[in-house]
Amino acid sequence: MENYWICDGCGHHERISSLEYFAFLFDDGKFRELDKDLSSGDPLKFSDTKKYSDRLVKTQAKSGLVDAIRSGSGKVGGQPVVISAMDFGFIGGSMGSVVGEKIARAIDHAIKKKCAFVCISKSGGARMMEAGFSLMQMAKTSARLNQLSDAGLPYISILTDPTTGGVTASFAMLGDINIAEPNALIAFAGPRVVKETIGKDLPEGFQRSEFVLDHGFLDYIVPRNELKEKLAMSIELMS
Repeated sequence: MENYWICDGCGHHERISSLEYFAFLFDDGKFRELDKDLSSGDPLKFSDTKKYSDRLVKTQAKSGLVDAIRSGSGKVGGQPVVISAMDFGFIGGSMGSVVGEKIARAIDHAIKKKCAFVCISKSGGARMMEAGFSLMQMAKTSARLNQLSDAGLPYISILTDPTTGGVTASFAMLGDINIAEPNALIAFAGPRVVKETIGKDLPEGFQRSEFVLDHGFLDYIVPRNELKEKLAMSIELMS
């Protein structure tokens, strides 16, 4: 497990990819990837410093990712589970229409398999290049999670550094159990924006996992080397 986290005295975790999470969470690192070729379009023909369509192609080539999330089906501690994990390396892990659709399909798969659903969030928030199409994913994913709940199946949300914006305001904070990694930034608006808005200094550790736990929005903070054990135990208890 030493390759997956830094023990530098503060317990802060380096950002890792979805594949690296899958490697140590799924039993023997074995999983079946779901909807792996789903790719974003450019319905708004958006352009800022470059065309969104060009940005997508360049990011896909540089990162080796199709979009900012990967979903897989496998077992954790011998129990069937579907996991979706975000990748910050794809446009800051931003939530566009593909992220929402892949989460929705992963939940559908969990319902079909009658198993738990786990989502690992790592995101700068909604993807501005898709505007309203991105914001729609907040309602879409939340509604799908309600269907998972109606089916009597558990949802475990794992919040990593950073989890912000529309992701925090939707599926990331809706877990039956909300787990965070140590010292992760968890916020809607970031601390710099909050400080500039209210014109006051913020408490030490503001919006970090430990602060969020103290204020009742998390259930656990779990170091990465203990994450699989805690996840397996939670699934077993809730199933």
